[in-house]
Amino acid sequence: MAKTDIDEARVRALADLLDELKLSEIEYAAGDWHVRVARNAAGQAVAVPAQAPAASPAAQTEVAGETGVEAVPPGAVTSPMVGTVYLAPEPDAPPFVTVGEKVGEGQTVMLIEAMKTFNEIRAPRAGEVKQILVENATPVEYGDVLLIVE
Repeated sequence: MAKTDIDEARVRALADLLDELKLSEIEYAAGDWHVRVARNAAGQAVAVPAQAPAASPAAQTEVAGETGVEAVPPGAVTSPMVGTVYLAPEPDAPPFVTVGEKVGEGQTVMLIEAMKTFNEIRAPRAGEVKQILVENATPVEYGDVLLIVE
């Protein structure tokens, strides 16, 4: 088995994020490096090697130069987890936000359901919603660009 260099600081940051967002697991991929951090039965975070997932359409962003590194657009709000995205609080309710609408920092812009728990996705900054890059009730992966706020 080939030796893999583990970025311990990144794994610790993911474990902290796991606790902060009260998640049961989180995955992260960068290039060929991919890790899944999950809680074990005792509630402790454990890093587990994982296979690299296929890129979803929402995660596809413009490639920066010839380095092969994907660039996240300015003002992007990305998914902090794997789950199903909902643009409105209820099926018949109006959406949380629409393109062109002004939002305040911390305002709920959508929900992501993961393991039967609805998680509010909040605007990280005040601004105008320029694009909504996901469809209602579709799956999203960790790091997918959900919308653009500028």
